[in-house]
Amino acid sequence: MSSGLDDRFQTLHEIVRAAKNRLPAGEWDYLVGGTETETTLRRNRLALDSIAFRPRVLRNVSKVDVSSTFLGRPVRIPVMFAPIGSVESFTPGGGATAAQASAEFGVPQMLSSVCHPGLEAVAKAADNFRIFQLYVRGDDAFVDDWVRRAVDNGYAAFAITVDTASYSRRERDLARRFVKPWRTRAGGFEFQAGLSWDHVKRFKDTHSIPLVLKGIATAEDATLAVEHGVEGVYVSNHGGRQLDHGRGAIEVLPEVVRTVGGRATVLVDGGFMRGTDVVKALALGAQSVGIGRLACCGLAAAGQAGLVRVLELLEDEIRIAMGLLGVDRLAALDPSHLHPATPVGPARATSAFPLLDEEGY
Repeated sequence: MSSGLDDRFQTLHEIVRAAKNRLPAGEWDYLVGGTETETTLRRNRLALDSIAFRPRVLRNVSKVDVSSTFLGRPVRIPVMFAPIGSVESFTPGGGATAAQASAEFGVPQMLSSVCHPGLEAVAKAADNFRIFQLYVRGDDAFVDDWVRRAVDNGYAAFAITVDTASYSRRERDLARRFVKPWRTRAGGFEFQAGLSWDHVKRFKDTHSIPLVLKGIATAEDATLAVEHGVEGVYVSNHGGRQLDHGRGAIEVLPEVVRTVGGRATVLVDGGFMRGTDVVKALALGAQSVGIGRLACCGLAAAGQAGLVRVLELLEDEIRIAMGLLGVDRLAALDPSHLHPATPVGPARATSAFPLLDEEGY
């Protein structure tokens, strides 16, 4: 199936523009903002822009295969929907609409526990490849209940976010006095702050569903994760929305990949907006790349079809980049295709789309 939006949205920047035009100012700032000085957010983009390609020529790339596998299941491209709270702010159906796009196109969805319409309703909305992500707001029994519900509703893996021991100061939101509804309802933040490796051990001893830890930012913690039998190591700095002055996510990726050494699946998110960004992460050893802000732009621009159109354009960009690099399959990508480079412009959440600047965005 096609999104049917080929003429309306011929580029990703047109989708981002449409999203900004449709969203209220508070929702847009929530989407593109980070914490405090937004240094980590900008470093996500700078780290990606600091990598250039080393293309090889005279290779047979008449057929380029961009499909992959993730946690043992086939996926159309090595991209997944990163977990985002309050997706219902960007499209009325929230996580259910994202699930339908996931099923239609053929990529995984990682559903946030602070996203409506909830775990069960999202599972009923589509027969998709789905993973559940939890913010821990209660004791062991609380976690066990979420795991049971995820298993009962066909979620293929379970993710726990581990980089939110404290909730950050997101100054764009504070300056607008913009507070997401779930923030006013939520309690139990002390449980997230109290998480330790003992909780990871208990999870692995208690549950058989594959476990992903989201928010790994060092080789040391990646080592501990695989020592505890974690199936997925998710490199992330929360899109620059938690610890300020952190490293760019793709800058962290190589040390994590080396440490994991194939003992777990490595995922990454943080500033990924273009097919070339995805290719860079794959060349450095990631198995899947999470898109968050870009997915929300697709939803805000045109709902399910808008998100599918985002994926169609990413697929085209990935295929073109691979062909021009001289590789015909994802497994052929490696660090030899990359080289350090100097960024050519300033960095922010949408700086991958310079045409927006020319249009006054």
